[in-house]
Amino acid sequence: MHTANKNGIWSICFVAVPAWFACSLMSVGIIFLMFFSSVQAAPSRPIVVEVPLHDTIQPISAAFLQRGLDHAAQIHAQAVVVELGTPGGLLDSTREIVTSIEQSEVPVIVYVAPSGSRAASAGFFILESADIAAMAPGTNTGASHPILEGQKMDPILKVKIENDAAAFLRSYVSRRGRNVQAAEDAVRNSKSYTDQEALKLHLIDTISPNVAALLDHLDGMTITRFNGGKQILHTQNANVEAMSPSTREKILGALTDPNLAVLLLIMGGLLIYMEFNAPGTIVPGALGTLLVLISLFALNLLPLEYTAVGFLIAALVLFVLDIKFVTHGLLGLAGIACLVFGLLTLVNGPIPELRVHLGTALGAGIGFGAITIFLATIAVRARRNKVQTGNESLFGSLAIAQTALNPDGQVLVRGEIWQARANTTVAVGEAVRVRGRNGLLLQVERDQKGS
Repeated sequence: MHTANKNGIWSICFVAVPAWFACSLMSVGIIFLMFFSSVQAAPSRPIVVEVPLHDTIQPISAAFLQRGLDHAAQIHAQAVVVELGTPGGLLDSTREIVTSIEQSEVPVIVYVAPSGSRAASAGFFILESADIAAMAPGTNTGASHPILEGQKMDPILKVKIENDAAAFLRSYVSRRGRNVQAAEDAVRNSKSYTDQEALKLHLIDTISPNVAALLDHLDGMTITRFNGGKQILHTQNANVEAMSPSTREKILGALTDPNLAVLLLIMGGLLIYMEFNAPGTIVPGALGTLLVLISLFALNLLPLEYTAVGFLIAALVLFVLDIKFVTHGLLGLAGIACLVFGLLTLVNGPIPELRVHLGTALGAGIGFGAITIFLATIAVRARRNKVQTGNESLFGSLAIAQTALNPDGQVLVRGEIWQARANTTVAVGEAVRVRGRNGLLLQVERDQKGS
């Protein structure tokens, strides 16, 4: 009886402990689920991607913006803010950017900022393509008259290009519900607008002092996307994720400066020329080839004028002819003139920032031409000088008798002591001339000029 009771007590304990443990686990699980549910139910801050474009509009900036739009779509951002400040750029890159904005899965807000910035020329096209166009106080936009490669156009071509650019702008300004006539005036008449004028003419949607104020102002606004769909913006207290150019984009962006590309080309050419004048040094030739290839890659991103390439080739030909023929430097000067003109017109961008500056062309052209002529002159003179090695270098040399030559003895010639044989007796210290050589024995005679 005592044993049975004892066994019953242990049985009750074994049943009770698991029950208590299970209840504890259930309680913890319920608390965890309630906490997790409350966390999931808590509203998360909206995300807005900011893409700064403060440079000329060219292929690298177009690729950078596309990367920002793709990233915003991947993280399901509420909007993309393109902070814009540009003097303009290439029309092909502008069309690419406008197409990317129109096809973006995420609403795009183009914001001309900070104060003092401008969205000129190509920047105006980009501003008007946005779902929301905004400007900071003290900014301006417009002046979008098309220029063909920086050249003066004939009237017919000018009209064609104006009509094409105006039609391109109208194709999306009207769908955005903005002032088509005022936008077209920026193309045909190079009109520029301040932030207040742009707002009054309904070229932009709002003016805001900074990105935070802009996003708070746009919160709850219903916009019409380019495809006709409606979307409500939720941008208040948004978490702004700023995009920055990658190392590759920074390097390529710097290389799109035509002045840097030209300087790299000239430096590479000089280093290769040094390699030809001092074969076997390797480093100048390898480094020069690298610089030339980088320069050609950069120039490939820019609008080149191929007649200017012809001037560069002509300059090199004139330098070679100046070396071969006695022209008293006239062909060399003509080569320098061709080089300067070729460099100046090599890149014909639509804005000054995408062309080679006059100072760069003059400095690089004159410097390269002068160095080339100088080094070539030294090389030609060295070839025309007498050979300074072997038997030819000894013949006619002046020597001093170190011992009496009667007829054999020793002489000092060019810092070396040689065995010598004279046709007459020569005293110690007398000057003699080398007239021949037989192995290690020099044939000398008394120097008549010194006697």
